[in-house]
Amino acid sequence: MKIFNKSILFTTFILGVFTSCDIDDYHGGGNSENLTFNKIGGFTNGTGDEGFAEISAFDPLTNKLFVVNANDNELSVWDISNPIAPVRGTAISVSGVPNSVAIHNGIVAVALENSTSKQANGTVTTYDSNTQQLLNVYEAGPLPDMVTFSPNGKYIVAANEGEPNDEYTNDPEGSITIIKTNTGEASKVGFSNFTDATIGSNFRVFGPGATFAQDVEPEYIAISKNSKTAYITLQENNGIAVLDLESKTITDIIGLGVKNYNLPNNQIDASDKDDIAGNFQNWPVLGFYHPDAITYTKIRGAGYLITANEGDARDYDGYSEEERVKDLDLDPIVFPNAAVLQEDENLGRLKTTTANGDIDGDGDFDKIYAYGGRSFTIWSTFGSLIYDSGDQIGKTVFDLDPGAFNNNEGSEADKRSDDKGAEPEAVETIKIGNNTLLFVGLERTGGIMVYDISNPSNPKFLEWLRDINDISPEGLITVKASNSPTENALVIVTNEVSNTVAIYEIKKD
Repeated sequence: MKIFNKSILFTTFILGVFTSCDIDDYHGGGNSENLTFNKIGGFTNGTGDEGFAEISAFDPLTNKLFVVNANDNELSVWDISNPIAPVRGTAISVSGVPNSVAIHNGIVAVALENSTSKQANGTVTTYDSNTQQLLNVYEAGPLPDMVTFSPNGKYIVAANEGEPNDEYTNDPEGSITIIKTNTGEASKVGFSNFTDATIGSNFRVFGPGATFAQDVEPEYIAISKNSKTAYITLQENNGIAVLDLESKTITDIIGLGVKNYNLPNNQIDASDKDDIAGNFQNWPVLGFYHPDAITYTKIRGAGYLITANEGDARDYDGYSEEERVKDLDLDPIVFPNAAVLQEDENLGRLKTTTANGDIDGDGDFDKIYAYGGRSFTIWSTFGSLIYDSGDQIGKTVFDLDPGAFNNNEGSEADKRSDDKGAEPEAVETIKIGNNTLLFVGLERTGGIMVYDISNPSNPKFLEWLRDINDISPEGLITVKASNSPTENALVIVTNEVSNTVAIYEIKKD
């Protein structure tokens, strides 16, 4: 395979961490207060196939790290009082398939999928972090996929994804569960008051025979610092729901629109069969953002939402929207060069959707839509785009390590170019001094991109934290210095494919 390399940076491996020695070429010489990032510890949580380490939560009261272990239907428990040498503790067996975990003030909340059927109601279960004893069990909706606490601990909030079965004959409604921690009152909030016609901006409702409430699939939750508002990604639908926690009302649904890959700074390598890794070009393609993880942060008094634009398609036995561009019937007026575009080395291999694109209903496609933004985006809390990283993630990975470019969980470069690229999966922030840092986990390529987002409209790339033994980051948390056993801020990454957990420490030189 040819490697198209436009610039080479000197790089070094330190304690398994891939770092750049020429950072200023990327961030324009901005002051990051001489921060360093080093991997100080880690462990493997289970052996065999993937799925033994997905999401984690840290309890500063006990220095325990709770790790979602879906394969063993348990919360694995590790003492990281000394992060250099974590000690495995007694696991918590759970009644269901754990998907997510969160901790606040000594209470551990776990989102549990129904072990009999994904389409049946699941639960949110709470435990004491010290004794690990069961506290409460609350009913949730079908497939609770993410759980979190409000910053003040008043609410536990779960996103019930409500995925259909593989035959697409049972498609439960997506919903949000709100639990008031002081009373134990659990409420389910649905989406029946909305229709896609009232939202616009390429918000997608397209499941066969599905109502709006059935079609939306809540994925991930971020909550404002004042604990009043939750923001929920609706990944397959390409939107964000806004939830008033006090009134238990969804006040808005925001369609996120699309990226135009024909514009400068939005170039992509669209083929895994062009024999050129890093073949960045502009194409007449639009990309749905399709955010997975979302986080809320305040910078200089203003609130912002940050999304990891992973991308996701509906691909079931009973219904699939996936098709490659070469298999589409393209409108000859809009695409007079369709034959050239549909060659494998151009757009032919790119995965697209048949659910969108036939604008005039004549049976051919007037627009080509791809999955995911291959980026992270900073939004206002009203859904206005403040900043999108464009093609920076792909180009940065390629410059630092061409062999890792668009690979598939450690495989050969270029294998995911026809799909969703590096697949940004996780996002989290932390404030260090006067700097707000953003961490972006790359599910396919691996590692964590670090940015200084103190100026939200002009983030600065700092580092790519990467150990080649840690494959496919799924969960990402930050621990501020005041809660850290090392008295320095930490970044903890759970890697789904390698079943490893990596612990990074942030220091000021």
